[in-house]
Amino acid sequence: MPVLDVLAVMVFAASGALVASRRGLDIVGYLWLATLTGVGGGTLRDVILDVPVFWVINPAPVGASLITAVIVYFTASKVESRYRLLLWFDALGLALFTLAGTAKGLDHGESMLVAVVMGVVTGTVGGILRDIVGGERSVILKPEIYVTACAAGATCYVVLIAMSVSPTLAGTASFLVTFIIRGLAIAFDLRMPVKHRNPVNPKD
Repeated sequence: MPVLDVLAVMVFAASGALVASRRGLDIVGYLWLATLTGVGGGTLRDVILDVPVFWVINPAPVGASLITAVIVYFTASKVESRYRLLLWFDALGLALFTLAGTAKGLDHGESMLVAVVMGVVTGTVGGILRDIVGGERSVILKPEIYVTACAAGATCYVVLIAMSVSPTLAGTASFLVTFIIRGLAIAFDLRMPVKHRNPVNPKD
């Protein structure tokens, strides 16, 4: 799904550039964070699957990341709440990349479980790298409904494909499941339940 890959890269690249904006970085920082976020998850996916890395075969995703970074560089300051916009761009990228990763796993003959893992890896790794490099607290370290949304969308896709549903319909359903779950979490501040730890004992 090359078109889906490029679209997902652009959306995630925008989220990376928004982190650069929040940190007050220069244009190089925008370009770096946008590209890292845009291609990070897909790169790890392809390395794990032992297939040629998607942006090496076709550099369009990197070009799309750079263009997106420049656009955000000149427009981000006009946005009232860059953090809120970041969350929604991230949610959209999450849904697109989860679908792309899951579909690629199945396309390369992997099992349903491996395909779901590829969807989660593709959907989350770029955002994790963005947060680490951008000095943000990674979403993976917070009780966010994030990986759960990925897993639900990826599972939806592989189950529907196994039921001989068309890839287009299965992909649409997968995208909606991931985006709606993540979107509801953002809109209503929904979080995963956390087991509260006892006070730390210095001897532990």
